[in-house]
Amino acid sequence: MVKNVGRLDSYIRLTLGFSMLGFGIARKSDLLILLGAGKIAEGITRFCPMLYIFGITTIDNRIEYLEKRPLIETTDQEQPEMAPQE
Repeated sequence: MVKNVGRLDSYIRLTLGFSMLGFGIARKSDLLILLGAGKIAEGITRFCPMLYIFGITTIDNRIEYLEKRPLIETTDQEQPEMAPQE
């Protein structure tokens, strides 16, 4: 898995994630618990799916836009030729 979250960004995600998790447990809010756990996972793995989809990285404390790449990898297999229509 490619890292696309910088160190400072990961610390912020961890802090907010633990805050959301604690508040969610105190208020018995399943949504806050889920969101907090997601932010903690992003902070630990330093990978954010939304940044990946938009092709953004925050490594080196600056925002960079990565080259456009297809979401689905395709192979360079030959396509079957279509029969000429009469």
